[in-house]
Amino acid sequence: MIRSYSEIVERVERKEAVVMTAEDVSRLLQAGEASRLSEVDVVTTATRAVMSGTYAVLSFPLAGPGSFLRARRAWINGIEVQVGPCPNENLGILDLMVLGTAHSRSRPNYGGGHLFRDLVEGKKALVEVETDCGRCIQAEVGLEEMPFARLFGSRHAFKNYSAFVNAGSEPVATIFHRLAFAPQCSEATFSGCGLISPLKNDPLLESIGIGSRILLNGAEGYVIGTGTRSSRDRPNLSGFADMQKMDPELMGGFVTSAGPECICSWAMAIPIVSQKILAEIARPDEDIPLPVSDVSSRAAIGVADYGDVWTEVDLDVIFEPESCISCSSCRAEESCPMQAISHQSGRVERDEWLCFHCGLCVSLCPGGAFRSRLGAVELNTESGDYKRIPVTLRQSDRLRAVKLAGDLKKRILDGSFKIAEPVGRIS
Repeated sequence: MIRSYSEIVERVERKEAVVMTAEDVSRLLQAGEASRLSEVDVVTTATRAVMSGTYAVLSFPLAGPGSFLRARRAWINGIEVQVGPCPNENLGILDLMVLGTAHSRSRPNYGGGHLFRDLVEGKKALVEVETDCGRCIQAEVGLEEMPFARLFGSRHAFKNYSAFVNAGSEPVATIFHRLAFAPQCSEATFSGCGLISPLKNDPLLESIGIGSRILLNGAEGYVIGTGTRSSRDRPNLSGFADMQKMDPELMGGFVTSAGPECICSWAMAIPIVSQKILAEIARPDEDIPLPVSDVSSRAAIGVADYGDVWTEVDLDVIFEPESCISCSSCRAEESCPMQAISHQSGRVERDEWLCFHCGLCVSLCPGGAFRSRLGAVELNTESGDYKRIPVTLRQSDRLRAVKLAGDLKKRILDGSFKIAEPVGRIS
């Protein structure tokens, strides 16, 4: 039964609502119980991926009043940040914008995404300021000393993203691969969490609107509207949340062959207020298009579907350290985008808290210490050709996205996450 937004909110408040994760819905359909979909009031969705359109706005005191007139340039952990917009003349306070894709001047594999996670983990960061009179000021500052720290998404949570191949004849350095992208369409990478993604379940933005509550990296935040490069066919969202309440496991940096990128996670509740949303939540991965583009030209060369990369695959990468053959140079450790693999006392180890389950280590480890079925892009080109291209790197972490959708479901049911009607529709 389709209900209005207000009716669904009331049912949630009375603890009468039927709340399911998108994964729950998928299992329901696989069990042949599609008729039960009409009972569902709210579906929880999530995505975790490399999201370049990320920035933080920070404001905090660096020195006492009168210490300097204005800041001209500033760096945090070697990352140059944008000073302003408020000059804060003679107050000793900094207002800064930090881009998630900014790179450290001294650490090639460290960027804005790494900094955001470090701050949320409670680590101190080195702040360096060049004042307008040429004076240099340094201080170590942590998130607890930042009264204002918000993370923004200028282009997050695409309905569906893309798979990439290198159709050229030479390897290519790119943000869409950790290594130089092999030529001749010999491998594929992709982003997007498929059927559990928020906008896949509400592509016309009937339920999601301005002011919709979200979980951004585990912290409650709000939708601002659509993001940059959003379109009717491929919508995305912009939003924000307070960094003070974020979960570091859901965020971080991701190193690519073109430099560090930024990871973010979103979870959203989708009240089922229309037949269209009801139909979309029933759409399986196999029915969700996955455009395939050439990584150099960004031109579409064909289309696959998310069933290729999320059906009958492993969401996690199995780690079996006893299979390590102690190579003189460990390519898996050297190339891990999360720097989650290390050798301690001659033994290979993996930091489970850091691991993104991207799968790159699977193809790099000759001993088979890392195992996972990653799927393959079944490419149908516009000219009618067919190619099966193995996936070697995932830039979305569906394993944690599934857990995040489950966490949101629990919060709704126990009343700690309130569903509220948006203040406005997104056109």
